Amino acid sequence: MNQKTFSAKAQDIQREWYVIDAADQVLGQVAVAAANLLRGKNKAIFTPHVDTGDYVVIINADKVRLTGKKETSKIYTHYTGWVGNQKVETPKKVRETHPERLVERAVRGMVPHNRLGSAIYSKLKVYNGTEHPHAAQSPKEYSLV
Repeated sequence: MNQKTFSAKAQDIQREWYVIDAADQVLGQVAVAAANLLRGKNKAIFTPHVDTGDYVVIINADKVRLTGKKETSKIYTHYTGWVGNQKVETPKKVRETHPERLVERAVRGMVPHNRLGSAIYSKLKVYNGTEHPHAAQSPKEYSLV
């Protein structure tokens, strides 16, 4: 038997555009769907070390839902690099200032944390309202059900 393992090439990939409406959807489910589309895990040509994914536009990010008491008890921390400057935020506070960051941060945690992950993450577009500037790409609706 002469079987070869298939490995996708970057120039052979056909990229699609998808729109996910996050209104009244659970944050984790939106992030999982977006991460799988961005990574290309829904495709038969998925190759772990090649960016085979599609573009994802998430609309209504400000209306995403968190379950349980996560809105007030979950904590996002980051350290600025300066002494004593560890910043702590709750999703409620993030939602007041930059609600799209809730979705962006959730998806960022689900893609690889390396150069490939940065390339994958750059194909994510998140918007607060229902309007987005990517109508020319004729994106397909993606339902989470």
